[in-house]
Amino acid sequence: MTSSELWTRATADRYDAEETAMSSADVLEPTLAFLAELAEDGRALEFAIGTGRVGVPLRKRGVPVVGIELSEHMAAALRSKVDEDTLPVAIGDMATTVVAGEFTVVYLVYNTITNLLTQEEQVACFLNAARHLAPGGRFVIELGVPPLRFLPPGQVAVPFDVSEQHLGFDTFDLIEQILVSHHFTRDGDDGRYRQDASRHRYAWPAELDLMARIAGLELERRVADWNGTPFTQESTKHISVWRKPL
Repeated sequence: MTSSELWTRATADRYDAEETAMSSADVLEPTLAFLAELAEDGRALEFAIGTGRVGVPLRKRGVPVVGIELSEHMAAALRSKVDEDTLPVAIGDMATTVVAGEFTVVYLVYNTITNLLTQEEQVACFLNAARHLAPGGRFVIELGVPPLRFLPPGQVAVPFDVSEQHLGFDTFDLIEQILVSHHFTRDGDDGRYRQDASRHRYAWPAELDLMARIAGLELERRVADWNGTPFTQESTKHISVWRKPL
């Protein structure tokens, strides 16, 4: 078991409803097109597949998808959408769990590699991706750029969402590279808010490139979003693609 925090049944039950924006066609279509192009005629493996926000529609596009998911509750939510024969899911952590066969693309979306809370485990995740890739296959990660430029001296928190229904901010431990995402979500119309927090280990693109080199992978492409916008020093996230040599 890795240090990833285990998602509960309550979190899994409300996950899809709270992530409707991330499930919209505007968000999903470029993601699916990007991954389907890399998969070509092969299979795709999604680390931390969750409730299947990406994996289920990618399978509907004709790409054979297999998932690995740590939380049985999240996997149960996925299973209500698609059966095991159509989209198999192995219960386990993405750093060490092995499934059968080779894949042309292994992918991790929506900052999920940060669920691994140590550098050692994140390196193990790269090694596990390389283990599953066929020669010439790609490992894809979607990850935000740590927003440390927004931290003036003495400040430890950065807001990322301020709306009527949700207040969100991150606090940072700069020595351990740990951020804690704090969420205050309005429940119902009575003015009450639900408080949640989750820990993550942030990493810079250059650090991920070194992890990839340790795993025998080569950086092929880095863009700012799924539409292929060039990555610059002003980009707030990146889509990085590493290739396993032939």
